[in-house]
Amino acid sequence: MDPYVASESTPELTPRQSTSSGLKDYLIGATPLQKRLESVRKQTSFVPTPPQRKIPQCSQLQEDIDSQKVAFLLHKQWTLYSVTPLYKFSYNNLKEYSKLLNAFIAAEKQKGLAVEVGEDFNIKVIFSTLLGMKGTQRDPEAFLVQILSKSQMPSENREGKVLWTGWFCCVFGDNLLETVSQDFTCLPLFLANGAESNTAIIGTWFQKTFDCYFSPLAISAFNLSWMAAMWTACQMDCYMATTEFLWSVPCSPQSLDISYAIHPEDAKALWDSVHKTPGEVTQEEVDLFMDCLYSHFHRHFKIHLSATRLVRVSTSVASAHTDGKVKILCHKYLIGVLAYLTELAIFQIE
Repeated sequence: MDPYVASESTPELTPRQSTSSGLKDYLIGATPLQKRLESVRKQTSFVPTPPQRKIPQCSQLQEDIDSQKVAFLLHKQWTLYSVTPLYKFSYNNLKEYSKLLNAFIAAEKQKGLAVEVGEDFNIKVIFSTLLGMKGTQRDPEAFLVQILSKSQMPSENREGKVLWTGWFCCVFGDNLLETVSQDFTCLPLFLANGAESNTAIIGTWFQKTFDCYFSPLAISAFNLSWMAAMWTACQMDCYMATTEFLWSVPCSPQSLDISYAIHPEDAKALWDSVHKTPGEVTQEEVDLFMDCLYSHFHRHFKIHLSATRLVRVSTSVASAHTDGKVKILCHKYLIGVLAYLTELAIFQIE
């Protein structure tokens, strides 16, 4: 294994301390459903982390996914949010939702001006389903929301570039599906790519229209360790990226980041040496895997990584940052990655 030590941290690697005021507007204040979920949470005992999880596998339902849409979702940085169930949402009304959201965005961009539904704007909003983007038949269909620019040339009828993208999904979400009535559609995981101002506007519309509540979904160092182990355990046809870890060292006047890069085959060999449970990852194995990395790094650099904070992991399957940023790299394990993110989103809602 060939470790590398990084230099001082850069601003983009520092976890986000605050959001824009526009984004806060729709994150603050609980809806009636949120209050109800909070009440249930207070009456429910703390749910411990499962002692083991399945190693991500390729889902049979994944075969129904449009390959072009999957290609569009891969290799992009997504910001994660948890979302409470949508009230009275209907897949039959996606075209109507497109028109309503289009008008709402235009009104927000042109505050003080009257805007009618159906009026022609320089943007176009499209809702579309992501068939097969789920773990079981019971999971609701995922759907995609896109904002596209429209060509300014009358002779050109084609759509312009994608300005913003967001998608809602639920992968193996049985825990949440069992707690709500049929009036609600449970899509607890929301992923956004694009300007934060657009995310705020769209979040506001969804909250007003479907009585839901969005909350940023951060990823703890503990969950990053699980991701590192589960993704390293995945059997790859070929490795496309180095396995990397980033730890943050709190110090004054400026924090220091330590980057640890490992050849993916070496990382897999290390995992195989500690892995004892076929098809599953256990907490004991995750701890042992990370402890081996810590020991190896200390042997070379005399630095105790256990005294630092893990803030990012990156593998050939996906990468994730503690501030709730993820990038999915491998189509084969797309459903597996989304399953764990759905689990985290549901736990935050509950």
